[in-house]
Parts: sequence; C-alpha cells; structure tokens
Amino acid sequence: MKLKILILVCVALISTQTIALAQDLTPLPIDPNVRYGKLSNGLTYYIRHNEHPKNRADFYIAQNVGSILEEDSQRGLAHFLEHMAFNGTTHYPGKAMLNYLEKIGVKFGSNVNAYTSIDETVYNISNVPVRPGTIDSCLLILYDWASEISLEEQEIDNERGVISEEWRSRQNATMRMYDSILPQLYTDSKYAHRMPIGLIDVIQNFSYQELRDYYKKWYRPDLQGIIIVGDIDAEQVENKVKELFGKISVPINAAERKYFPVPDNDKPIVVVAKDKEATDTQINIYFKHEVDSPEIKASIQGLSNIYIRSMISIMLNGRFQEIIQKPNAPFLSAGVYDDIFFLSKTKGAFTGYIRCKENEIDSALTAFLNELERVDRFGFTESEYQRAAADYKRWLTNQYNERDKQQTQTYVSEYVQHFTDGGSIAGIELEYKLMQQIIEKTTLEEINTFIRKLITHDNVAITVTGPDKENLLYPTQTEILAILEKSTKDDLQPYVDNVNNQPLISDSLKPGKIVRESRDSKFDASIWKLSNGATVIVKPTNFKNDQIILAGVSEGGSSQIVTPKDILDTKAINIAPVGGWGEFSPTELNKVLAGKNVSVSTFIGETSEQINGSASPKDVKTLLQLVYLAMTSPRKDTDAFEAWKERTKTSLINQDSNPASAFSDTLVAALYKNNPKRTPLKLEDIDKIDYDNILKLYKDRFADASQFVFTFVGNINLDTLKPLVEEYIGSLPALHRKEKGNVTDMRQGLYTNNFKRPMETPKSTVSVTYWGKQKYSYENALKLQILGSIMRIVYTKTIREEQGGTYGVSVSEGLSRFSNTFSFRFSFDTNADQEELLKKLAREELMNVIEAGPDQEDFDKVIGNMLKTYDEYQKQNNYWGSIINAYYIDGIDATSYKKIVSKQTPESIRKYARRLFKHVNDIEVTMTGIPQ
Repeated sequence: MKLKILILVCVALISTQTIALAQDLTPLPIDPNVRYGKLSNGLTYYIRHNEHPKNRADFYIAQNVGSILEEDSQRGLAHFLEHMAFNGTTHYPGKAMLNYLEKIGVKFGSNVNAYTSIDETVYNISNVPVRPGTIDSCLLILYDWASEISLEEQEIDNERGVISEEWRSRQNATMRMYDSILPQLYTDSKYAHRMPIGLIDVIQNFSYQELRDYYKKWYRPDLQGIIIVGDIDAEQVENKVKELFGKISVPINAAERKYFPVPDNDKPIVVVAKDKEATDTQINIYFKHEVDSPEIKASIQGLSNIYIRSMISIMLNGRFQEIIQKPNAPFLSAGVYDDIFFLSKTKGAFTGYIRCKENEIDSALTAFLNELERVDRFGFTESEYQRAAADYKRWLTNQYNERDKQQTQTYVSEYVQHFTDGGSIAGIELEYKLMQQIIEKTTLEEINTFIRKLITHDNVAITVTGPDKENLLYPTQTEILAILEKSTKDDLQPYVDNVNNQPLISDSLKPGKIVRESRDSKFDASIWKLSNGATVIVKPTNFKNDQIILAGVSEGGSSQIVTPKDILDTKAINIAPVGGWGEFSPTELNKVLAGKNVSVSTFIGETSEQINGSASPKDVKTLLQLVYLAMTSPRKDTDAFEAWKERTKTSLINQDSNPASAFSDTLVAALYKNNPKRTPLKLEDIDKIDYDNILKLYKDRFADASQFVFTFVGNINLDTLKPLVEEYIGSLPALHRKEKGNVTDMRQGLYTNNFKRPMETPKSTVSVTYWGKQKYSYENALKLQILGSIMRIVYTKTIREEQGGTYGVSVSEGLSRFSNTFSFRFSFDTNADQEELLKKLAREELMNVIEAGPDQEDFDKVIGNMLKTYDEYQKQNNYWGSIINAYYIDGIDATSYKKIVSKQTPESIRKYARRLFKHVNDIEVTMTGIPQ
C-alpha cells in the first residue's frame, strides 16, 4: 500500500508545472518485483524472479573496489585478484569451481567471467541451469569470491605468466598513448596512474602477502552487492542469501572506501600523444562538470536529466552524421555524449570525439567547435526535437511492450549499475509513465538552455592522438587554444533542417500474388509461393511482443561475379547503398523514419546475397517498403561515395604500421596464395574503384527474387502481412536464375612463413591452419564443432594455465558445404622466448586428442554446454529465422541438432577426427616482434 501511494505521488508531482519537473528530488521507489535489501554487515542484495530464459538464472557479485584503491606499489593487484578468484577457493580448491560449472553447461569465458575496472570489480555466473543443487552451489561460489579466495602461492605464480601475457597483448598504440595522456589529463588526481592492467614489474614481483592483504582489506560485505535473477523462488533465495552472507563480518577499523576527486582547471588542458603504430588521428574534447548527486540520480529530476541529455546527443549526432555525408567533409566521423569524465566517476563531462584526416586537425576541430557554437547561439530546431523525441518514445515503448518478456541479463545489468553507480530501479511500469510525462512537459527551450550550461569556456580538456611519423603535422598547444578561442567569435548561420517529405515509394507497383500456400509442420510455419518465384516463410511466435525479424537469402553471392575487371569493385560492393535508397539519402531516410522501430540492411557475401531487417508489428509495412527499395533502388550519390573514399583512405593510410594488420594480411596471403579475390583493399586501390560498376553489380545480385527465401518470425498477424508481402515482395523482379555459391580455394600442401616485425612492445603471434577434403553433412559439422570446443578447454588448461604462456588460445573451425572442405585453426599471442615451445605443444595436444580421443570430462563439459545453449535458442526469433533459412537454402535440418549431439561419444569424435586429419594441408604463419 505504501508503495502504491508513493507511485501515485510521483505521478502527481510530475504532472505539475514544467519548472517543478526539472527540480523534483522526490526519491523514486524500488521496483516491487525485486527483493532489495541490506544485511547488518552492509552487504546489499537484489533478487528477482524472471522466466526469460526459463529454467535459467544469473548470479553476480559486484565489488565497489577497483584499481583506484591500489597504492603505487600495488598497481595491478585488483586485476590480479580477479584472476585468482578462478584458481581456488575454500569450498572449490584448484580448478574445482570451473570444472563443476562446465559440467553443468556453464562455460568459462562466456557464462562465467569477471572484469576489473578503475572503480569496481564484477564477477558473474550466467545462464545457470536451475535444477537441484545448482542454486546452492552458485551461492557458495559467490560466498567464496566474497571472502574465501585461497590465494595459494603456486597458483599465484602460475597466474603471473598469464597476466604478463595479457599485459603484453594490451600494450598497443592506444594503451601507450593513454599512458602518456592520463597524467596530464588528471593532474594531481589518482586517476592519472590507475589503469587496471597495472605494471609488469608489480605483476611479476609482488609478494604473496601483499595480495592477501589487499584482498582482506577491500573484499568485505559493506562494499559488496549480490545480484541474482532468474527462474528461481525469490523468497527462498533471499533467505539463503541472508543466512549465508550474513556470516561474513566487517573487519574492525575497516579502511575507508574513498572516492578520489578530479580537480577543476581554469585554463584548458591540451595534450597531444603520438605512437608509431597508431593508425587514426583522433580528437577528444571534454567540457567537465560535476556529476549528478546520488539524490538527483534516484529522483524524478534524474530521469528528466537522462531524457534531456539523450535529446542533446541524438540531435547533435544527427547533425554530425549529415556533415560526414558531404564531399570534403571536415572530419571523418564525430559525435557527442554526456557521461563521466573519461575514466573518473567523480567528475562528469560533455564529451566530443572526432576522427579526422592527417594534417587536418585544425580544420576538423574548428568545424566541430563551430557546430557546438551554432547550437549554443541558436539552439536546436523544433523539427529536430520532434524527431529525437519520437525516436526516444519508440525506444521507451519497445521496452514497455516487452516488459513481460524482458531477459534476465537486462535486469542484472540494471542492478549491477544501480549498486556501483546509483540511480533508480523503479521498474519499467512506473518509469514509462513518468517518462511519458517528462517528454510531454519538456520544452525545446529547456533543452537549449541545458546544453548552454554544458558547453562552457572553463574546465575544458582536449586530447589529440595519432601516428608518429614524418610529414604529419600536429598543432601546438597554443594553436589549439587559439582555435578554441576563435570558435566563439566565428560568423555562423542557424542550422537549416532539410526534410524530404516524399513517400518512401512514390511509384505505383505491380503487386504479385501468392500462387501456392502450404504448411510446414517441422517449423510450424506457413509457406507462401509468390508469382515471381520468391518463397516466403512465416512463423508467428510469442517470444517477443514488439518484434518481427526478417531474414532473406539467395544463393550465389560475389562468387558469381567472375570477370577479372570486376574483382576490385566486388571487394567494395557492400558500399553500394552509401547514397541511400530510392529518393532518400541516408540522412533523409533517418529523418523520415523517426519514431519508427524498423531497420533493414543488405549484405553480399562470397556465396549468397542477404537482406535482413526487424520491426515492431505496427511498422511492418515500412519494413516491407524498405526491403523493396533496398533490393531495387540503391541511390546514386557521388558526394556520398567521395566521402566514403576519403574515410576509407584515411583508415588505410597507416594500416601497415599496425602489427595486427600486417599479420592479418600475411595470413590471408598464405591461406589463399595471394588470390586477388581474397587480398584486402589497399590505399592504392581506392581511386580505382568504379562506383557505377558497383551499383550495377549490386543491382544484378538483387535482381532475381525468384531464388530468394524470405523468412519472417515474430509477433505476426498473417492477415496483415499477406497483402504487404504480395505488394512489396511480389513486385520484385525475377530472372529465374539457378545459381550455386562457391568459395575460393585454399593453399595446398605444407607452407610456413615465419617473419620478424619491429614493434613498440614486441610479442609473437602464431597461427596454424589445417584444412582438407571432407564431405559436408550437418552431423559432420557438429562433430567438428565439438572437436573445436574440446580443444579450447585443452588449450586453456595446458597453454594458458600450466605454461602461463598466453592470455588465451583462439580456436576456429568450419565445414563448407560449397567446397566440401574443413578448416581448423588455432592462434595465440605470446613472448618470443616461448613461441616455439608453445607452438609445438599446441600441435601435440591436438594430435593427442585426435589419436587417443578427448578426455571424458572435457567431452561432457562441451556436450552439456551445447545442449544447454540449444534449449536457450528455442525461445529466440533470430534463431528460428536462421535455421529455417538454413533448411530451405542449404538443406540443413538443424532441428536434428539435439539428437545428433546427444548421440556423440568420445570415441565417435576420435574416429571422426582421425579420419579428418589423415590427409591435411598445413599452413603456419608466425610473426615475431623485435624492438623498434
């Protein structure tokens, strides 16, 4: 009753005059559907029953502890401690925890993981099957993470190597420039030197007791939040949390958890950082301000601030998107948002980001600041605001419509953020009502006033980052300050909001007809054969209230474009819609679609052409109209194409300075013998691309609807959809071609390319690819998938944990029905000293599994996870769209997945792997970093 009264008070308050809306600090109530509380020891908990997905639950523990609390001699301990939580606890010694979780289908890395940031550390066990014992076991794991991590000496030493390799893998151009920027951006603040990865010297040399002391000092209940959401008895779980976690005591004289301030600055801070391996020139500008207080965040005013900030970002970013479509645009991309100041939660910032061409930093910064100044002087237009508000209403309505189908992960993320950052968790029902009132009452004048307070002339910081190379000029600090000063005095005109008010399709179409209807009992779907030959499959579901997804596929793809002169243009074929569709540029299309929940995209791959989309049921007509335009009417816009060329050139001009790019190019060349169809676009290629030919090739690929299968899945009314399908899909052109996709042949035999590369932070990158002939079948594809998953477990145990030689081994595998070939690849980063040892060990571990078969325990983990994941997919519209298309395009019956997986044994995988690897091609590429 008290909650109902408070809700009524909130609604009443928000219905008053506008000025009260902006100042209302009435605290919002906690969503009655979440059990929220604090134990006597200070631990906070959030527990909620939710059946999406059914028979699954998520278990999280959030710590308001991060790298900011480290002393100088401890840099890296917060992150190191996070790793150690998976290496032994009181109730789960050694790897017992991960072994247990993987046995019940909870996969390390995807379902069980953690992250450490500057101000918090969060651990998760996700998608846990709810069955006898699993809830208690996961609660015990959270309990152990909270207070019972073992921190055994041998495990600590083993993990030093893993984290050292993680540090090495993260030492790219961006991180090195951050290390240069942060001390200047955060002068006299602890944020200047607290990136979570820490210092390599600390990682390798800290004493065991230092880590134990850090754990004891900071992992304690008054800084911890337990979040449990899923198909559980919430009251029962709440009682268990109280009983179990109430046992943990707070240390006597517990250390104060301080939040470290960021000083204001009267004069602008300007920092320029360069790196030899950087590929982009970027500018960030921060207008610093105070963050909203906890009281504001948890109030109606907090919701109002969220809305106004969203409006500002949507409208300004719309202007920036419009600018980059123009020829000779002053920057390649740009945008704004209002949030925390870079890394620090104790200071906010209205933040702008700009990506620009080399030697054009001055003009890019000037143009960006001019746009901010234009808004400051003249404000936004009414038409811009109406569109932005319509888009926000669309998003809000979607959230409300899906309130009874909301996924567990959404609630978990909301509660974790509430614990770490504050705010409100009033629930979508109340927030929807309040936000509707906020939108109605908020005026354009308020928004224009708000942004003028954000764009200030003090407390400003600007960073410029980019490549360190000859002939690349960077403005001096004095020059940047002069640009900042001048931007307030330039002669500017108000923004003119040009809107194309034409209908999406102005020409009258010649609708087709459904000439044959049938029923597919396998998928519980309707099949409509159209007069132009197109096949439409419709599967109504109740998985989502506000979603219809479309997946359209036709076999053929770019493999049908065989003329040598077309090869280069084929590589860029997917930029054909850069000018928009029909009579609308991308900017105009975004404006005309304001307030609609609809999207469509096209893609031409090597073996197929595809069109994908989604919409709310009320926007399904617009969805079909966009499908028609996308397949028939890519809009030619030379200016937009030239702008794309400029953006692409800038992306490619420094590509070779990035070691990862050099390795990727070498690997592709090795796999495909420098086949021109596979070589990536290079800088010198861009001016040779023929835009008219791209449009011609694109239209040809979508010129034949007869071979397309269009699958609709979701909240569909068949009577509504049927005439729209006849009108828009039925009117598509048809050539009645019979095409089959094919793939580029890979290199045969044994091939090795081990090369050296100068690097700022040397490391070795290893990739080994096996491939050979194998007749395609769905069962064979699943067996290969099982083998790949088993090897991920094996490599984690051996290469990562036992050897401490890498942060992780990537494994990819695939079986092609087009070429009847398989491929299996493992790759990893390491240091040069271990390169040969680990490469040899990785090969040996694979061959051991092939010869002796997988370990029963590893096999059971993989099968358990695959079956669990399959069950989860059964309630997803996208899954059904993909398997229906796979059946009708590829002849793959994925409904047999569970049956095939369940009948596999370690012996069946051993026999298959031995047959598979009996005659294989072997391609090895290794890049060894050496000092610059």
